[in-house]
Amino acid sequence: METLVANYKLLKKVKDAKFEVDDLHHYGLYLQIGIRDFQFCVIDNRDNRCLLYEDFAFENVKTVNARLQVVQDLFENHHLLMAGFWSTIKLSIKSHKFALVPQPVFSKEGLVDYLSFNTPFNPRYEEVYFYKHISTDAVNVFSADKKLIDWVRELYNQKEVIVVHQGSAFIEGILKYNDHSGEKSMFCLVDKGILHVVITSDKKLHYYNQFAVRKSADYLKYIMLVFKEMKLSQKKSKVLFWGGLTPQSPHIQELKKYIRDISFGSRPSYLSFSFVFDEIPDHKGFDVFNIFLCD
Repeated sequence: METLVANYKLLKKVKDAKFEVDDLHHYGLYLQIGIRDFQFCVIDNRDNRCLLYEDFAFENVKTVNARLQVVQDLFENHHLLMAGFWSTIKLSIKSHKFALVPQPVFSKEGLVDYLSFNTPFNPRYEEVYFYKHISTDAVNVFSADKKLIDWVRELYNQKEVIVVHQGSAFIEGILKYNDHSGEKSMFCLVDKGILHVVITSDKKLHYYNQFAVRKSADYLKYIMLVFKEMKLSQKKSKVLFWGGLTPQSPHIQELKKYIRDISFGSRPSYLSFSFVFDEIPDHKGFDVFNIFLCD
């Protein structure tokens, strides 16, 4: 029997004064679960207004069973998450086990083969899921802890729970983002030691991957690797960042020595945010907010 010594803590909470518990049936619940963290937001589906955002960190979580226990404890002690009468419910999973498959050759019968070609996974504990992108001709095939997904679906058994990959939420958000040009541009999400990289031009997806960053020099190494592979220009190509870095981060200052056009992204323009969200930098929460787009 596994001894679970695990906990969680709330890192950030932002709540719009217009949030009404009696209106949950008009609200969408958008959940994102990682190995060591959990975020969610609530969006009013009537006017696309973001009303609530919360960010939690898990502590002392070493196994998937321990994570499941912490998620269950967190939900059971939360005054909103156990409610079942949301308008829509979508769950984003953080996972490095994924494969993007061109939609014309995609087949549900090939899910395990697609994933196995890219990464090992344990069918004893993991299930293979897929998400068909709406803004690009690709299907994201990914694996996740089956017990976790089943528990969330059972909790909200009166509603369909749409399960997506974090990378898909980021990609959909980028392809709807306003700052695009005809030239290839790079869009990066930095999230707890993982660097997500998307390349687009004319709102068409050319590249997506994620890299484990263990030291500061890895940011420069991986970004320059993709620059070379995708034939981007260090003088002309745009690079936008979201997530855990700031304009003052040493990593950004180092990158600016090699890449001229580096900036930070903003929140999704198709959502509205009240002034209370000014507590969160504009480049934070982009992946969570864009779960909204994934149908």
